[in-house]
Amino acid sequence: MELGNFSDAGRLGSCFRGCNISDDLRGYLTSPWFSTTFGLIGLCSNLFAFCVLVNSSRKMHSRARSSFLVFLCGLVVTDFMGLLVTFSIVVPYHFAKFEWRHVDPGCHLCNFMGLAMVFFGQCPLLLGATMAGERFLGIYRPFSRSVNMSKRRAWILVCMVWGLGFFLGLLPIFGLGEYSLQFPNSWCFLTLRHDPRNVAFSLIFALLGIFCVVLSFFLNTFSVVTLCRIYHDSESVQRRRDSEVEMMAQLLGIMVVASVSWLPLLIFITRTAFQNFPDVNRIPRETEEWLLIFLRLATWNQILDPWVYILIRRAVLRRIYPSLKTRPSIVSLYPVLNPSLQRKFTQDSVLQ
Repeated sequence: MELGNFSDAGRLGSCFRGCNISDDLRGYLTSPWFSTTFGLIGLCSNLFAFCVLVNSSRKMHSRARSSFLVFLCGLVVTDFMGLLVTFSIVVPYHFAKFEWRHVDPGCHLCNFMGLAMVFFGQCPLLLGATMAGERFLGIYRPFSRSVNMSKRRAWILVCMVWGLGFFLGLLPIFGLGEYSLQFPNSWCFLTLRHDPRNVAFSLIFALLGIFCVVLSFFLNTFSVVTLCRIYHDSESVQRRRDSEVEMMAQLLGIMVVASVSWLPLLIFITRTAFQNFPDVNRIPRETEEWLLIFLRLATWNQILDPWVYILIRRAVLRRIYPSLKTRPSIVSLYPVLNPSLQRKFTQDSVLQ
């Protein structure tokens, strides 16, 4: 039974427009215990990763590593809150099997969930690109970066990323696109119907995410190539090489997880935005089902991210490979300076 057949359809919000709310969709719902277990594993993983990062930051004296840990903490907090907010809506739905049109006729809860899905989906990609840029500058311009990037400024950058993600999530509230109930009526997300505003918002969300992944790939590639070029440079003695390798390994892990989890959904949204459907007010059931599958895949990003920080650490790697030793290094394209010139260079940078 479609929404349009209900007598109270006119009193319902726009998030129900074109939705199929028949009872035959119950078979598509997953077990509530699966959703609960999935959410608890993700929350516990992020909480454990946050404790590991906080403990590491207390022992860290290197400004380069400290600012990188700030970005990692921002990413963990984003993943944790994303799981907490979305699963606090999805899990009760699976247990109570409530009707959205009765519980939320004005679409306030649906709009909130849609905003949360966009915000907590886009922010990890934005933070990944920001971290890639930070590492790129840290490798190519180590002296200027060590002066300019403090913990406070790193947190300001994280807050700016959160602000951009929140602004993006507010666009449908301001009229650019709509959030709507998605198949099988258990979650809300951006609308894939082919009217200009929804198409525009879908493309903004998808293309911005793809841009962040591609930018991260190129910046990380350049950083790794540079790191490999100077890895065996015995004359470089400014910073510890293993610390740089650890940061890059973690960043590459974050990039791989984000790419595998999010690119299928982002590419699917982009491709769907350019498709022509027979009915512009509805999307085919097959498209709805694929959207659900890709969304579930994207959710694994929040589950796998914390294990990148937990497992790719020197303390863990040394237990696996006891022969792994600390090596002196610098990650810089500049020639080595003698101590007097280096002190002068650093003092001049501070004065600037």
